[in-house]
Amino acid sequence: MKTLIDKKIDEKKQGNVLTIENQIVGTKKLYIESYGCQMNFSDSEIVASILNKENYSTTRDISEADLVFVNTCSIREKAEQTVRKRLEVYNSIKKSINPKMVVGVLGCMAERLKEKFLEEEKLVDIVVGPDAYRDLPNLIKEVEDGRKAVNVFLSKEETYADIKPVRMSGNGVTAFVSITRGCDNMCTFCVVPYTRGRERSRNPKSIVQECKDLFLDGYREVTLLGQNVDSYLWYGGGPKKDFKNATAEQKKNAINFSNLLEMVAKVNNKLRIRFSTSNPQDMTDDVIEIMAKYDNICNYIHLPVQSGSSRILKLMNRGYNRDEYIALVDRIKNKIPDCAISMDMITGFCTENDDDHNDTISLMKYVKYDYGYMFKYSERPNTAAEKKFEDDVPEEIKQKRLVEVINLQQKQSLENNKKRLNKTYEVLIEGLSKRSKNHYYGRTTHNCVVVFEKSSHKVGDYVNVIINDCTAGTLKGKII
Repeated sequence: MKTLIDKKIDEKKQGNVLTIENQIVGTKKLYIESYGCQMNFSDSEIVASILNKENYSTTRDISEADLVFVNTCSIREKAEQTVRKRLEVYNSIKKSINPKMVVGVLGCMAERLKEKFLEEEKLVDIVVGPDAYRDLPNLIKEVEDGRKAVNVFLSKEETYADIKPVRMSGNGVTAFVSITRGCDNMCTFCVVPYTRGRERSRNPKSIVQECKDLFLDGYREVTLLGQNVDSYLWYGGGPKKDFKNATAEQKKNAINFSNLLEMVAKVNNKLRIRFSTSNPQDMTDDVIEIMAKYDNICNYIHLPVQSGSSRILKLMNRGYNRDEYIALVDRIKNKIPDCAISMDMITGFCTENDDDHNDTISLMKYVKYDYGYMFKYSERPNTAAEKKFEDDVPEEIKQKRLVEVINLQQKQSLENNKKRLNKTYEVLIEGLSKRSKNHYYGRTTHNCVVVFEKSSHKVGDYVNVIINDCTAGTLKGKII
């Protein structure tokens, strides 16, 4: 088995296809597509690392692939429909071009649809849940021996802390570092606790070491990643729910998210730190204090709210109400006045009425989010909402409210960006602009995308850029 031609790998992400170039490992070819959250993309990097040791190199040409995986998302119905269509494409290629191709499903759809994909529709040969990636070599062997293979076991311990991901971020500058897996919050609309299991945290020493290695390899920004990063708690291993049974010594030496954030910030002051996703009920003032203390922790928080109505938030089991959310935003802005905040918002949740929707609009006007991810409610099978509530808001009303939310957010994003005109920001160069090879793009501490003319600087450099124009989604400027 051959090894990597060089420690540094030129990595690219073509759309949703994760690929690696300049790699000469083995003779078998692997093709992976990822959909959904950042955690899925991070998991694909773990899968590529595991299979890298099994003589697989990645390819952008699906027709030559020995093994094809789609890393799936079950958060919304549209995502599942997309995955199903992709599986149909894979199978058409398998039948017409490459009959030996093995087709598999990874991730969140695995548990819920394993029988349907394997037995009923016969779309796949292998199904692997998010905690079973170490078992991939054995599962592939089962398929090679003529059997269908499945492992969707959810672990209370697995964090993949000892596996060095094959980086697929595409720019060699920014990287995701997983710090938790699973979720205990049990929001009524969400499938994550059922598809990714109970919440557990990764050893902080392995996180810090990974960040150190990334910096030495030329990376200049890391995003600490988890379904709920603020819930991070290391006391020696095991699910967070079992912390109450920890020894006095374990509790005394436990590391929470604010502790971890400070440990990573101290790796190097030229390593930018971001984190995602935060749950409002779990974000503590200690985290805000640490953010304010270290310049290399970005002034940006993704703080999903889902609704501006306390009544709807209670039905969603979010763990906070409107007033508590606003109080948290006020504390953030008081301690970090220049902090950018983004959100997730769902329109048309069960029983939502005009008053609830108006509460959402008024909350958006109060917070003035920098940007957001906005969706209409999509009922997911086996969630508490599907079992307890009726999806009773008509589709046309859901869509109408969604359009109103999107239009307001676009207006606010533009207003926020206009306030940044004629100001100078430190920008980390991440690559060439998609629209012009003569321009670079990068991001400010607020996670704002900035486009500016190329110069003698290179990707991975920090530059000061004065902003002279903007759209709702992009700042435009000039290096000074």
